[in-house]
Amino acid sequence: MLRFITDLRVPFDNNLAERDIRMPKLRQKISGAFRTDTGIALFATIRSYLSTMRKQGADIFEALVLTFQGSPPMPRLA
Repeated sequence: MLRFITDLRVPFDNNLAERDIRMPKLRQKISGAFRTDTGIALFATIRSYLSTMRKQGADIFEALVLTFQGSPPMPRLA
């Protein structure tokens, strides 16, 4: 329950999780809704990938360039 007390790598709060969900909710609010289930799935996949790369300290621009060139950098797994 209080994991951050024994493991200093764990953040005290969940602000990152809240920030990760803010953009899709804002987009949904502005446009009314996503047009298709495929569209929301693609949006969520891209946002998740970029968020993970950012949290791991990767250069987001470079990750996007490599992705469009066909060799996307893979995030580290725990």
